[in-house]
Amino acid sequence: MDRLRNRVYGRKTNSGSPKNQDKDSVASTPRLYFHTLDSISIKFLLHFEDGKMEIDDAIRGSDDRRLKTKYNNAIYVIRRALTLYSVEEVALSFNGGKDSTVLLHLLRAGYFLHKREQSHSNGVLTDHEVAFPIRTIYFESPSAFPEINSFTYETASTYGLQMDIIRLDFKCGLESLLESKPIRAIFLGVRIGDPTAVGQEQFSPSSPGWPPFMRVNPILDWSYRDVWAFLLTCKVPYCSLYDQGYTSIGSVHDTVPNALLCINNSSSSKERFRPAFLLSDGRLERAGRAKKISSPVCRSGYPAVSNGMMSADSNKNSTLTATVIGVGDEILFGTVNDELGPSLCKKLHSIGWSVSQTAVLRNDVDSVAEEAERRKSTNDVVFIYGGVGPLHSDVTLAGVAKAFGVRLAPDEEFEEYLRHLIGDHCTGDRNEMAQLPEGITELLHHEKLPVPLIKCQNVFILTATNVTELDIEWDCLIELTRSSGLLVLMEPFLSKCMTTNLSDVETAPVLSKLRFEFPDLYIGCYHKSRLAPLIISFQGKDQTRLELAVEALCKKLPAGQISEAN
Repeated sequence: MDRLRNRVYGRKTNSGSPKNQDKDSVASTPRLYFHTLDSISIKFLLHFEDGKMEIDDAIRGSDDRRLKTKYNNAIYVIRRALTLYSVEEVALSFNGGKDSTVLLHLLRAGYFLHKREQSHSNGVLTDHEVAFPIRTIYFESPSAFPEINSFTYETASTYGLQMDIIRLDFKCGLESLLESKPIRAIFLGVRIGDPTAVGQEQFSPSSPGWPPFMRVNPILDWSYRDVWAFLLTCKVPYCSLYDQGYTSIGSVHDTVPNALLCINNSSSSKERFRPAFLLSDGRLERAGRAKKISSPVCRSGYPAVSNGMMSADSNKNSTLTATVIGVGDEILFGTVNDELGPSLCKKLHSIGWSVSQTAVLRNDVDSVAEEAERRKSTNDVVFIYGGVGPLHSDVTLAGVAKAFGVRLAPDEEFEEYLRHLIGDHCTGDRNEMAQLPEGITELLHHEKLPVPLIKCQNVFILTATNVTELDIEWDCLIELTRSSGLLVLMEPFLSKCMTTNLSDVETAPVLSKLRFEFPDLYIGCYHKSRLAPLIISFQGKDQTRLELAVEALCKKLPAGQISEAN
C-alpha cells in the first residue's frame, strides 16, 4: 500500500515544515528527499472514497444551477486532462488559498469519477485507484501567513497528498521538479481577473522561457461567488484567515483584512471582521490587497502631479485631441438621429479637449477594430458609444479587443455588476455580456452608475443610449477625474460668433488673412440656410485673442457689414 510522501526542493527552513524531517538530507543545492508518515489504512481509503462521492453528491443535490454548470465544466476539463495525460504526468499546484482548495476537491472528485468510469466493467476500484495519487506542489515562502502553511500541511495529511515542497523561487523550483519527474501538465487554480490569467485558456502551454508543461485551468471562468458557493455547499475545510475578514490572500507584506467586512463596535478597541463568504460584492475581492493607481490619460510630455492632474497654468493654452466614434447601423440608415456624438463633442470642448474627428461605423467587428486601432495611436483619447450589449449587433467590445490584439474574456468584476442589475438572467455557463478585452480593461466605478464605465487604456467605452444617460455618465467621469486624474482637465474653449450679409466671395480673402494672423484660433464659417447670413465663429482658450480677432475682422470688412450673432 502506498505511503504518503513529502518531497522538498531547496534550502530547508524551520518554520512551517513537516515534522521529523531528516536535517542532513537537505543540501544548499536543490535535492530531493522523502518524508514518510504512517501507512494509509483501509478505513482511511474507504473514508477517502466517501469524501469524493460527497463532493459530487453535494453539487448534484444543490439547487444552484450556476454552480452545477461551473462544476460540470470543471470536471469535464479535469477528466479531459486525465485522458490526455497519465497520473504520473500531472500535478496539482496548491497554495492554501480558497481557489486552490476548490481545485483540490474538484480534482479529487474528477479523478474518482474518471477512475470509476474506467473500472465500470467490474464495478470495483482498487485501493491504489481510490487513493489520491496526483502529485501536489507547494511553493513555501517565508512571507506566507503561518495559517496558510498550517492549513496546507493539515490538508496534505487529511487527504493523503503526495506533496512536493519547493522553497526555491517559482521558476527554479519548477525546473528542478520537472527535471526529476515526468510531469507534463499542472492543474492551476487560476481565475479570470488574476494577474497571471491574461491570455490563458483552460489548456494553455507554459510561457516562453519557462519549463515546458501544459497549464490546466478548470476554474478559469469561476467568480468569487462561485468559489464560495462550492466551499459552503460541499462543507470542505478552508484556511482560517478567511473567517477573519481576508478575502484575497497574498503575502504578509501586502495583505490585510477587507475593510468592507469590518464590524463597527464602539465598545471594543480591537477591529473585528465578518468572514469572507459574507462579502456580497465579489468585484471587491481584492480590496485588502495593495493597489496600483492608474495614470491619467495624457501625452507623456505633460508633467503629472500627485493627484494625476496638471495645474491650471500649465494647461491653460494646451490642447489634447480626442476622437468620437459611434457604432450603429441604425444611424447610418437614418433610422435614428445621432444626438450622442454632437453632445459628446460639446462636453469635450468644455474641458479643453479638441475633437479631431467623429465617425459613425456599421455594426462590424473589423470596422470598429480598424478605426479604433488607427485613432487610439493618433489621438490622446478615443470615446466610443453604441454597440454594447448581448445582441448580435453589439460588436464594440469585440472590435476594441481586436484593435489591441487581445481576446474577449469573462470579467468576474463586471459579471458581479450585471448580476446585481439583472439577477437570474445572468446565470449559465458563459455570460457573453460580461466578456471584456482581456488584460487592458479598467472598470470605473461610481455610485450613480448601474454599471461601471469601461476604459481600455486610452479608449473609453460608453453605454449611454440617449443624451440623458450620457449626461449622467459624463458627470460621473468628471467626478472620477477630479478624484483620481483619469483625464486631464484644461481651460475650456471659448467662442465668439459674428454675422454678415456679405457674400462668401467678398469675405473669403479677409478670413484667409485672419487665419494666418491668428493660428491659435479655430475660425469657421457656415450658413443656417442657403440665403441666410454668413456666420463666422471664433474658438480658442484665450479671451484676449478672441477679442483681437473680432476687432481685426471688423476693421477688414466695410463698416456696418458685421455684427455679433445672437
